[in-house]
Amino acid sequence: MGGTVEALSIMTQQVSDLHVVSNVPLPAPAFLAHEQPRTEAQAKTVIDARHRIEDILHGRSDRFLVIVGPCSIHSPEQGIAYAEKLAELKEELKDRLEIVMRVYFEKPRTSVGWKGLIMDPDLDGTANLAEGLRIARKLLCDVLDLGVPTATEFLDPITPQYIADLICWAAIGARTVESQTHRQMASGLSMPVGFKNATFGGMGVVVNALKAAIAEQTFFGISPEGVASMVSTSGNPNCHTVLRGGDEGPNFDADSIASAVSALQNGGVTEAIVVDASHANCSKDYEKMPGVFEDVVAQRVAGNSRIVGAMLESNLKEGNQRILEDQSAMEWGQSVTDPCISWDVTEKVLREAAEKL
Repeated sequence: MGGTVEALSIMTQQVSDLHVVSNVPLPAPAFLAHEQPRTEAQAKTVIDARHRIEDILHGRSDRFLVIVGPCSIHSPEQGIAYAEKLAELKEELKDRLEIVMRVYFEKPRTSVGWKGLIMDPDLDGTANLAEGLRIARKLLCDVLDLGVPTATEFLDPITPQYIADLICWAAIGARTVESQTHRQMASGLSMPVGFKNATFGGMGVVVNALKAAIAEQTFFGISPEGVASMVSTSGNPNCHTVLRGGDEGPNFDADSIASAVSALQNGGVTEAIVVDASHANCSKDYEKMPGVFEDVVAQRVAGNSRIVGAMLESNLKEGNQRILEDQSAMEWGQSVTDPCISWDVTEKVLREAAEKL
């Protein structure tokens, strides 16, 4: 009898979700796509931009790829205000530059902090994911309506099912480049994907990531109907390297580029390189970012065709700010994550780059 009571007591004890406060179902990706459908014009902008970027990566075009925009989007209105300015500049410089806007909704955190517009659209910790996904999809449609190609970093492997049809270029970040989950995800994505070198700066993880992403993969995923599924891919042939510096310092100089190319050659993967002028490459000092960008462009002008593009963190106003409880007191057009260069500086360096190229 005592053994039976003890067994019943064990059976009634909770063994799962001990630290889960809530588990709220989200709308299926197909539902949000139906709620905010992609138009034919938006689809054409995405397809055409992806093809142009692919041509740049594979050496079929000598135009220079520039991924530029806010470190993160925290306000759709401010994001569109930036996109409107970028649309005019993109049209002006389109013969020499392929300008793609950073529309980043997910932010990896070293420890804790605001995780981006999808995770916390109200900027107050309430984590209204369903609304964040809706806002993200709507903003991407609005940016594409301006004729501006879109770029983002995919952090959560579920997110692409909600917005990937509206993305022209994607990044896998320095903190996730070693993740098997993200490498597998990239193998099935429909757009070109740039893998950043790891935070310590090494190239070995990038080579391995590229090998995995161009290969066939099978992994756990989520279907458009929101059901757990088995995903099988054919591999993504448009994956490449993004150099962003590391713990040992910048890696945009000619010697570092040559070393990266050698590692890619030895690994038997594509030698196309995009250089991120922010992060460790500017020593986390946004005022140095234009100089890094100019150096990268100069290397390309000097004949280094392996450098196919560059990235810039740019916003309407320079610098960054904290998220305030009274959001009306915050600065319009200024980053709430990494500090960015201003629009005026952005316009200047892109025009000068176009002239040199």
